[in-house]
Amino acid sequence: METKKTSLNNLHQRNQAKFVEFAGYEMPIQYSKGIIEEHKFTRKHSGIFDVSHMGQLFIYGGENLTIELEKIFPLDLKNLKQNSSKYSFLMNEEAGIYDDLIITKIEEGYLIILNAACKENDFQILSKLLGGNFKMILENERALVALQGPRSVEILNSVLNGVEKLNFMTGKWIDFKNQRLFVTRSGYTGEDGFEISILNNFAEEFTQKLIDKGAQLIGLGARDTLRLEAGLCLYGHELDINKTPIEANLKWAISKERLSNGGFVGSEKIMNQIQGGTSQIRVGIKPEGRLIAREKTKIFKGTDKQIGEITSGTFGPSINRPIAMGYVDKEFSKIDTKIFLEVRGKKYPANICELPFYKKNYVKGVN
Repeated sequence: METKKTSLNNLHQRNQAKFVEFAGYEMPIQYSKGIIEEHKFTRKHSGIFDVSHMGQLFIYGGENLTIELEKIFPLDLKNLKQNSSKYSFLMNEEAGIYDDLIITKIEEGYLIILNAACKENDFQILSKLLGGNFKMILENERALVALQGPRSVEILNSVLNGVEKLNFMTGKWIDFKNQRLFVTRSGYTGEDGFEISILNNFAEEFTQKLIDKGAQLIGLGARDTLRLEAGLCLYGHELDINKTPIEANLKWAISKERLSNGGFVGSEKIMNQIQGGTSQIRVGIKPEGRLIAREKTKIFKGTDKQIGEITSGTFGPSINRPIAMGYVDKEFSKIDTKIFLEVRGKKYPANICELPFYKKNYVKGVN
């Protein structure tokens, strides 16, 4: 299959991006300054991320749509305010995760942001579950641009007046130069920021305005180090069809009302795991010294008892040390438990630690 390109591809090329293939798309992994400098710039200033490869699924319908979606997602959607967003999951009957996603209630329906590698399959699953009774549009005409970092609100507000009034995990349609943009105050870095859905033919001009205001383009490499410092899961690493939200330590993302009443896909398994526990659970891990333990690194208790596996590992530029996440047997998941990581046949000491590694800086209560 031919590798797809986003509507910002020419802009990336002009800015000397280094590209990789990701989820069928040619995407920038980094620019000339490199991953560490891009990471630090986002934490201190404002970084621009092209996330147009992700799925933007608009589903339209009235109260019946909310009723049907509550049979699928573990959310209290009937009490979700318009223009508010929630993190959630698309699961199978065994609570295995097809995808993690953000769902926003909009006028006459919902906008669901899906992972790039999962979006086509998600669309098929949701189409089947909803029985073809609702209008569903998996957008190909819209780009998605994320602006992340402490100066993002100042920069974006100078282009789109009024965005500073948005609270974290809320959004709205904004008219700008005869265009309709959907802006949410959200992101994947642990910093304050926004995601802007915009028509492809206007995306480059709009993104250039953000650059002219002082923001810089940031690649997927720094996006990964930023999200890992913030303790955020990446589908295909911390989450997949063989993991449940309870095993992933994401019980908080399931609405309390739904935990009491169930009635969503996978609810029986979720209830059983809450009551009976799980055999493994996602944890934070700090290797001692400068060792970087990558995905698939085996985790041991003592020298010979394997208790788990690393799902993501990197060097955290903001905290100047190696960090990792992985799954371990529940009995060894207590904070400060000493473990060993096997890298190239040799075992190195590490410790179970709290998440996140870096304090999140989301903005709430601005109204």
